[in-house]
Amino acid sequence: MEQSNGPIQQPLSAASADPGFVPGLTGTVAPPEDAVAEDAAEPDLVTEDVTEDVTATDGEAVSRNEPADGPVFEAADRRGRIVADAEGVRLSYDEEACEFRWDELAAVESAKGRFGKKFTVTVHTPDRRWYPIEIVAPDRGRIAQWETELDAVLDAYFDDAS
Repeated sequence: MEQSNGPIQQPLSAASADPGFVPGLTGTVAPPEDAVAEDAAEPDLVTEDVTEDVTATDGEAVSRNEPADGPVFEAADRRGRIVADAEGVRLSYDEEACEFRWDELAAVESAKGRFGKKFTVTVHTPDRRWYPIEIVAPDRGRIAQWETELDAVLDAYFDDAS
C-alpha cells in the first residue's frame, strides 16, 4: 500500500472559492450580453453631474452629499480601510469590500497588537460569522486615538440590546 507524503488537500468551501457566497460582500456583476448590444446601438447621452449647495439658515453652504451629523470613525493603511458612521460599517482590503448596516451586526470588537502598531477590528454577524481586518497604524499613539473614535461611533449608533 502506498502513502502520499504531500499535503492533504481539503475541498474548498463555496465562500473560499467565490466571495459572492459571503453575506455582506459587494460584488461586481457583469451586464448581460443583451444589455451590451443595446448600449452599443443607442447614441451616448451626455449628462452633467451637478452638485447643488443648499444655504443653511446661518448663511453657510451645506452640501447634500455630506453624511449625517454624528461621530465618524475612519482608519486606513496602504491595503485596508475601515469606516464606521451613521450608515454602518464598511471594510475594504485590497480589491475586496464589504458593507454592514447596524441592524446586520451582532458585535464589533477591536484589539491592538501587543508589541506592534497593528489595530484589528472584527465585525460579528448574528449567523456566527466574523470578518476581521487589520490596519497598521503610523505610530502607537494613533491606535489609542482610533479606539476612542471607534467607541464613540459604537456608543452613538450600535444598539446591542437586540
